[in-house]
Amino acid sequence: MAEVFGFPVSNNSVKAKRYREQKLCPFNNKVPNCTKDKANNPLGVCSVNHNGTAVITCPIRFREDWIIVENAAKFLFRDKSKWTSLTEIKLLDKNGQSAGNIDYVIVSYNDKGQLTDFASVEVQGVYISGNLRNPFEAYIAKPESAFNWKTGYNYPKPDYLSSSRKRLIPQMLYKGGIFKSWNKKQAVALQKSFFDTLPKLPTVAKEKADIAWFLYDLVLNKSTKQYCLTLVETVYTEFEAALLRVTTAEPGKVSDFISVLQSRLDERLEGNPPDAPTLTDIISS
Repeated sequence: MAEVFGFPVSNNSVKAKRYREQKLCPFNNKVPNCTKDKANNPLGVCSVNHNGTAVITCPIRFREDWIIVENAAKFLFRDKSKWTSLTEIKLLDKNGQSAGNIDYVIVSYNDKGQLTDFASVEVQGVYISGNLRNPFEAYIAKPESAFNWKTGYNYPKPDYLSSSRKRLIPQMLYKGGIFKSWNKKQAVALQKSFFDTLPKLPTVAKEKADIAWFLYDLVLNKSTKQYCLTLVETVYTEFEAALLRVTTAEPGKVSDFISVLQSRLDERLEGNPPDAPTLTDIISS
């Protein structure tokens, strides 16, 4: 684990101890306390260590100082626009069926308070495979600076593939498709290590972009002994080109697949393949 209730596990300051004891969230949760997993017994892990990087596992962690909406607004609206953000806005399709909730809708408005424009901001943390509750409970029971959880079966680690295939991409296709049909821009806030696991996206100039991918990292402030959410890169893409790229699988070698088929065919024929050319022979001839 990298952060528990907003502080690195090695931070034993009075403030860090208070946040752990009271199960508080310092990142603008809807209530003062952490509510992740269970409201009465929250799993207060904000990020985990993986390959030398603190990887964000809780989407609320992205709310630090609200820089995600501030940076998105700079892309979405003109510099002098008045704007604010609205959270968890329900989106309906043509048939009145729910298409899910938009994490944040940034709206601009005039001096009379009338809405003039809007755009979406989606935030995606990283799913975890393995059991994170066990090391969390062990740390809370004895929060030592040198806390370490032995590797082995069910050891928790980031699951980037599930995070993209099961969450991010379906959201972008369905909810993002509706915003694209309305000709509205979109912003996506991710951690850079997560974005780097996606296929390389074709980029465009900021002025031509439908989507801005804001890539963040957690940078340790040695004086405060806390991680700071930091924007490290912004990638601009068009909607169709980006989604086509991430939803198109890169094919492996056809010869490898043919070998698998031939092996299964041999098993089906009980080790006595027919007196005929194999698929590999046909392809190579």
